[in-house]
Amino acid sequence: MQRLLFFVLFVLHVAAFCACEGCRTPPATLPANGIDGATPDARLYLISDLAGALEPCGCVKDQLGGMDKLGALVAAEKSKAKAAGVLSVGPLFFMDMELAADRRAQEIAKAETIAASLKGQNLLAFTPARNDWAAGAETLKKLTDEAGAALVAANLDPKTIAPAAPVKTAMKKIGGVDLGIVGVTAPDKAKVALEGVVSSAPGAAVKEAVASLKKEGAQAIVVLAAVGRGEAKRIADDNPDVLAIVVGSTGGGGEANTTAPPAERIGDVLVIETANHLQTVGVLDLYVSPGAPKGALVKLADATGIERTRKREDLSRRIDELRAKVATWETDKSVDPSDIAARKADVAKLEAERDALDKAPAPASGSYYRYAMREIREKLGSDEAVKQQMLAYYKKINDANKVELAGRKPKDPAPGEPRYVGVEICTSCHEEPRAVWDKTAHAGAYATLSKQFKEFNLDCVSCHVTGYDRPGGSTVTHVGDLQNVQCEVCHGPGSSHVKAPEKVKTPISKPQPDACLSCHHPPHVHTFDAKAKMAEILGPGHGKPK
Repeated sequence: MQRLLFFVLFVLHVAAFCACEGCRTPPATLPANGIDGATPDARLYLISDLAGALEPCGCVKDQLGGMDKLGALVAAEKSKAKAAGVLSVGPLFFMDMELAADRRAQEIAKAETIAASLKGQNLLAFTPARNDWAAGAETLKKLTDEAGAALVAANLDPKTIAPAAPVKTAMKKIGGVDLGIVGVTAPDKAKVALEGVVSSAPGAAVKEAVASLKKEGAQAIVVLAAVGRGEAKRIADDNPDVLAIVVGSTGGGGEANTTAPPAERIGDVLVIETANHLQTVGVLDLYVSPGAPKGALVKLADATGIERTRKREDLSRRIDELRAKVATWETDKSVDPSDIAARKADVAKLEAERDALDKAPAPASGSYYRYAMREIREKLGSDEAVKQQMLAYYKKINDANKVELAGRKPKDPAPGEPRYVGVEICTSCHEEPRAVWDKTAHAGAYATLSKQFKEFNLDCVSCHVTGYDRPGGSTVTHVGDLQNVQCEVCHGPGSSHVKAPEKVKTPISKPQPDACLSCHHPPHVHTFDAKAKMAEILGPGHGKPK
């Protein structure tokens, strides 16, 4: 009897072992979306704080950003997913929370161009921040319609911000995936609060919205949180059924670029924040198993790995630093070309290491997601349709500003103060410095604008002319002999010196390198060694011995 009992127990043990191993070992033929290289059912391009950044200034090579570059990325990867869409959070249409009267028309025209571009890239929904009301609620409503997207903000009372009435949630069918979208924002908590609008607690609003979306049959839920990272993480803590939270700010201002913090997981919730001004976008791929339930949340496993994601983003930062160095060196004639080639090789090596991180094996079965950050760079190319939209904007605003700002003349200097005279007057006595200047990029600065229909663009002109908005100087429409970056940008207005050269010196006889930083600063340049760069514009009779 004991032998029989032992035999039965042995057989059961072996059977259990084999059954367990059968669970652990994937079948010979994996499900279609469990194989490496499988096509995502849905791809989401995620944007934080675009903030009216149509494109970078173009002052140096390989700058991050540009709507046409994003368009090129989306178009190039169209075949890599069954369907794709864009989600945006935080300031979208405007860089600042308030618009100066003379810039209003230009900023609205730029915002309209951004809206049209994003419509072409399938903007599904966005959650605004304080900046988006800069031109008023009616303009925001118009921009929302032009973008063809849902304005989602679950914690705002629609009546208080009419006619730009938001919806609490949005359901979008994308590639067969029922995607639920929630938005929360706090324009009343921004540095310049939006008057008349009160936001309710975002966490409670998200919890209520998630419950509603689950009843509607959402398979995955993404929260757009224009409330800052700290509040977004608290929302993640309280809403474990959410797949991802995309973080944006409550509002902000200025052209300074930010660095994207690493993605992180709070429980099972992925928290994402991209660099502002469209320097980067998040790419979230959803792979839903054919056997996944319809009309109910699908558990999506993380096939990326948070450590792998952080390592990838660390590599991206190192690559960006090297690219900035290369771009700077390429304009520096003193740098050995072999050193530039070596740094480019380093970039290629790091890029290969980063790309390898994207090839992690997918789960053997079930539904999962992958997440990666993508840089919006020149190498992506330019989407022709978006490029034409941008060109139309530049031409339109160039023509409009030329007329609308025609009366914007420079103020006269105070009695006894000098005015700007222009390089031709300076040349009558200073021929050798003029010969040096003619060989610099400063001498052709204005032409770089006129060739691109930007000479009347308020975003650009100030650093391409002399004496801009200074007494006795120039304005956007009254430049005259002060085109380009001339002598008086560094040496000051010279009329008093011209009248009595023996008695009156130029206001600044020996300019200091720091003076260059008023224009040569991030984001217009990657890095800038003012002392080294000043040496490049000196020559015989101009700061150097003859």
